[in-house]
Order: sequence, then structure tokens, then C-alpha cells
Amino acid sequence: MRKAFLVISITILSIIGILVYVEWKFVFLLLIFIPLILMGLYDMYQSKKTIRRNFPLLGRMRYLLESIGPEMRQYFIETDLDGKPFNRLQRTIVYQRSKKENDTMPFGTQLDVYEDGYEWINHSIRSISFSKVDENPRIHIGSSQCEKPYQASMFNISAMSFGSLSKNAILALNNGAKQGHFYHNTGEGGLSPYHLQGGDVVWNIGTGYFSCRTAEGKFSYDEYIKRATLEYVKMIEIKFSQGAKPGHGGILPKEKVTDEIANIRLVSKGYDIVSPPSHSAFSTPLELMDFIRLLRKGSGGKPIGMKICIGNKSEFISICKAMVQTKTYLDFITVDGGEGGTGAAPQEYSDHVGMPLRDALAFVYDCLNGFGIKDQIKIIASGKVITGFDIIRCLSLGADLCNSARGMMFALGCIQALECHANTCPTGVATQNPSLMKGLVPEEKSVRVASFQHETVKSAMDLMASAGLAHPDDVTRDAVSTRVERNKTQTFAEIYPELNPGSLLEVSTVPNEYFRIWKNASADKF
Repeated sequence: MRKAFLVISITILSIIGILVYVEWKFVFLLLIFIPLILMGLYDMYQSKKTIRRNFPLLGRMRYLLESIGPEMRQYFIETDLDGKPFNRLQRTIVYQRSKKENDTMPFGTQLDVYEDGYEWINHSIRSISFSKVDENPRIHIGSSQCEKPYQASMFNISAMSFGSLSKNAILALNNGAKQGHFYHNTGEGGLSPYHLQGGDVVWNIGTGYFSCRTAEGKFSYDEYIKRATLEYVKMIEIKFSQGAKPGHGGILPKEKVTDEIANIRLVSKGYDIVSPPSHSAFSTPLELMDFIRLLRKGSGGKPIGMKICIGNKSEFISICKAMVQTKTYLDFITVDGGEGGTGAAPQEYSDHVGMPLRDALAFVYDCLNGFGIKDQIKIIASGKVITGFDIIRCLSLGADLCNSARGMMFALGCIQALECHANTCPTGVATQNPSLMKGLVPEEKSVRVASFQHETVKSAMDLMASAGLAHPDDVTRDAVSTRVERNKTQTFAEIYPELNPGSLLEVSTVPNEYFRIWKNASADKF
């Protein structure tokens, strides 16, 4: 191909030379072909890319087609059920509800109802009229030790940092939360002015202690008090891990680190911001209990919780043992499924690290119930929750309420371009590029965020009414069934049998399937 390129180039130049000799107006052809020939010669002699070296000029097409591959597949190849991580049907229902368009569908489901994993709600002949259920129920968050409990919505904005998302995106999310009366989780990137526009805020504090750190990166109690006592900060969340990359510190590429972000996070500019994989403020479950008491005191008694993607089961049981031993309780636990993923992450972490949400919810609920402390602690589910059915499924496995990250991004206008990590998001959602951010108008998108949240909660309550359930607290593991084999179905109650309350308090009552991890767990170490 290299020889062919040279022959073709010489032939083209010769033909152009003859044409110019006959009629000088053909000289414009040189302006077209000489740059192309020079590009081809460069390809022949560069040494980094084999395809371009062996196929001068033509080889560049491979990289062009590769770069536009996601867009080509999304617009011209995908069916309604294709597309990852969210298919077209899932994305479309968010767009419709955020715009308050008709979200009904004709001619029946496109899903294969006999496929393994198909799920449905067990409706009731004693269904309740939707007019008799609370369209927007509130969930009380606050243990017996919490002085300022919070009444939360059933569906809220999950953790997404300013830095990962643009200023305009954060403004739209917070104003949407204000309009819809639900909360907005800051993500671990710190508390920015754009989070304080009037919407309720959950301040997420990760291992980097952004917005409450010393110059050395340690936790600063003084900086914490300044922000934790602000009016709009309603709850504090200690982040252990997230579904996108559990066991791996958060990453913000240096391309997205502006002066403003550096000031908000209390870090230096010019470097990737990488959070440590573990906390420095505590190293054992008992020390975590001390940290919880410290945060509760510094906030003036607001709910203190933690966010975790379950990995080693015995470590979570160690936390439960420490709570029982010290009688210090978290007010809420956010369970992030391994399928979560708005953050930039190595592929292996996204694909193969962290327990999926369904299994994690059942495990966390059973542990809290087994230690007799579930009545003190609310469970928040996070991980690909975008529809009313997704909410019901989470509630049936033990969640009390849900968060959504990518669903809210779709409401902002995200098109799943998969460029969140590259600072080139075409919709202005996940970028710090000012020219791209301008396309996202907070005043318009905040209305869509509020509409999406409202319509999704309404859908969930409608489904509950069909099942004869009046409140989220009424949803049990009998509410949802799933196909486990082609000709076999089970309810979640059959797949995940609940532990008896208090069964994990004494070694004599620990079920066999929990005995090994219970024995390995200690309040003195993770």
C-alpha cells in the first residue's frame, strides 16, 4: 500500500501538472492534493501507528470511524432494547417525563417476558385508587440520637461532584431539587456555591475530605463546622466507596481542574485529583463510631450516614458490631451497586469490582435486621434507578428510598455520548469547557429535573397502589417476582429469605450461611 500511495501521488501530481500547463485555472487542485500527499508522506515515516504507516492517508479513516462509532451505533444501528449502560427505551422514558410528554407506549411490551431475569410487580385484586395514596410520601431519616431529623423524598439526586459535572449542571440540579422538594447529594468533590441555591443538600465527604481538609489532606474539623452548619446542608454522608470504582479513590482528570474547583476542594491546580482509597480520619470500626459522633456534634445534630458499595461482607458486619457495642448509630446508609457509574473509572473496576445493587440491598437490610438496629437506620439505594419500577424493586429488597445519578443526567439532556471522562461532553453536563457549558441553560433544565423526579415518584406510587400498597414502608420482598429459569419464577422473598430480627447478636443464633463472615468480623478492625 505504501508503494501504491507513492504511485498514485506521482500520477495525480503529473495529471494536475498537465492540466495547469493547458489551463492555469486548474492550479486550485494543487491546494487540495498537496496537503493530502504531505499528510500521507508523514504517515509513511512516523513510527507510532502501524495502520497509518502501512496505509498512508487511508489509515486515518480507521481512527475517524472509531471516534464516531458510539454515535453511529446509537443513531443508526441500535434497537430500542440495545445500548449500554442504558438502552433507548430507558433513556426515552426519562426524556419524556422530564418534558412532561406522553410516556405511554402502544402495542405491548418489547421485553421477552420468558427470558431469565425478567421481573414484575405482583399486583393485587385489592388494588387501591391512586387518589387515596400519598403522591409524594416523605421518609423520616434520623435515629434516636439525631437531633435534627430530615423528611426525605422517595427519589433524589445521587452523588455527582462539581468538577465531574459542570457549573450549569449543578445549578440546574440544585434548583430542580428546590422546585421538587427533594435532596441533592454533592458527591465527594466538595460543597460549592452552586450547591447552595436553595435546594436541600446532602454533603458527601470522601477520603480526600474536599472542602473540609488541611493543606496535608487530613480532615479539618474547623472547615467542616463552617459548612456542616449551613442552612441548606440537611445531612452528612461519609463516603467509603462508590459503585463506579469501589476500593479505588475518586479521580478528576487535571483537564477538568479549574482555579475555582481547586479553591472549592482546597487543593492545588495542575494535577489529577485522586482521592486516597481509604480514610485517614479513622482506621477501625470503633474509630468510625467516634468520627460519627464528631460529625454529628459539629453539624448541630443533623443526620450522619455513609455511602458504601459492598465488597468484603465481614467488614460491613464489623461496622454493625461496632454500632451495637457502642450504641452509636448511623442515621442512614447509602448502598451503591457495582453497576453504578457516573465517575471516570478503570474498566476493570467498572466491570468486575463491587456487589451489584440487588444483592447488596438484601445483604445490608438483613444485617441491620439481624443486629436489631434497622429501626434506627434508613437504607438508600443507588445504582441504575430511573423508573418507578426500579424504585419498587429497591424498596422490596430493603431500601427505604432511592437516589439516581444518570437518570438526573438524562433529565439535564445527557445523550449517553460516553465522553464524561474526556471534558468533551457535547451536552455541557460533564465538562468544564465554557463553550460546551453554555449549551446547558440551568433555568430550563432545572424544570426538567423537577418534572422527571415528580413523574417517576408518581409512577412508583401508582404501581404500589396497583399492588394494594399505600406507602413505601408496605413494600416487602413478596411484592416483586423474577424469572430464574425459563419455566420457574420466584419472589424476592424466596430468593433472599429474610433473617430473623436479632439473629446476629449472639453466636448461638447466627444462621449457617452467615457464620463464617460473622466470626471473621470484629469491631476492632475492618
